[in-house]
Amino acid sequence: MKVKNWMITEVITASPEDTVEDAIQLMRRFSIRHLPIVENGKLVGLVTESNLRAYLSSEKLQLPLKEIMILNPITIDPETSIDEAARIIYKYKIGGLPVITEGKLVGIITITDILEAFIELMGLLKSSSRLDVIPKKDNLDEVLEIIRKGGGKIISIGMDVNLNGEKVYFIRLEKIALDKIASDLETLGHKVVSLVE
Repeated sequence: MKVKNWMITEVITASPEDTVEDAIQLMRRFSIRHLPIVENGKLVGLVTESNLRAYLSSEKLQLPLKEIMILNPITIDPETSIDEAARIIYKYKIGGLPVITEGKLVGIITITDILEAFIELMGLLKSSSRLDVIPKKDNLDEVLEIIRKGGGKIISIGMDVNLNGEKVYFIRLEKIALDKIASDLETLGHKVVSLVE
């Protein structure tokens, strides 16, 4: 999944000459927290809801954004994966990333957009069932084959390691009764940790 498929392309922007008050009004009107600053189509800075808080006193509201904007904000390319965008946002503790191509602003992606992409990928809003399994001898292929033979259609697979160092796979399926599949798995020595129907 690429950023270009999830980014907002109709980006609300401001110019370096706009004031703090202008930025606040734009952000309120469009319910946004990140405002790219653009000059001649090129990204030159960024203001965020949090960095504007320091300028809310009446004498600072008329400051031009060029004096308070974040210079050289962290940006990404439209071809960047959603996974990498999520890592960057997490690493730098920021809420969004301007998306640029050759210095030109082409979009913005926020935590909300990334969360939506992951929810879609994991199928969390679809009617589904979930099977949590510790495969015998870490044989995930056999587990998946048993699920398929039992009529299960896999939406997504997640993995974690439990306190005993065993890999636990969280297998989300299209809605299906899981009792028979779980029984078949356990008969072949796989440990079914939980079922969610």
